[in-house]
Amino acid sequence: MSVIRIVPTVHFCLRSASLIAAAGVFAAVLGSTPARADDYDAAVKDIQSTMGGVPSFIKQFPKAGLPGAWAEVKAIELSDKTALTPKEKSLISLAVAAQIPCSYCIWSDTQNAKHAGATNEEIQEAVAMAALTRHWSTIFNGMQVDFDQFKKEMSGE
Repeated sequence: MSVIRIVPTVHFCLRSASLIAAAGVFAAVLGSTPARADDYDAAVKDIQSTMGGVPSFIKQFPKAGLPGAWAEVKAIELSDKTALTPKEKSLISLAVAAQIPCSYCIWSDTQNAKHAGATNEEIQEAVAMAALTRHWSTIFNGMQVDFDQFKKEMSGE
């Protein structure tokens, strides 16, 4: 696995606890049986293999949720079989991280974007787009702009 594919793995681990917790809750709700210790051990072993180590904060994550959370990251963020490139994924994630805000994610996503070939100009534009979207969303929602009228006017109908 290339460095470009491994760096996003580190980013996952640094991502907000809510994403990981949500995956854990989802896996727990869907699972008919509680997570087994061997599922957790297999996930940790796979993290070790993929990343070359297991970050200490992984041990703080609920054991029941780790296998599902790790599977989600591998299927979306680390997979070569998705619609988005690693650069696009990291730029999107950076834009979201800037809005949350999450300093862990901002740092990690910036590193990931650079490793995936993003230029400083692309990084800056991704963050500026997040700010622009947030700005107009605040106006539309705060001024309670009529949604049906908005759609009609913006669709050119």
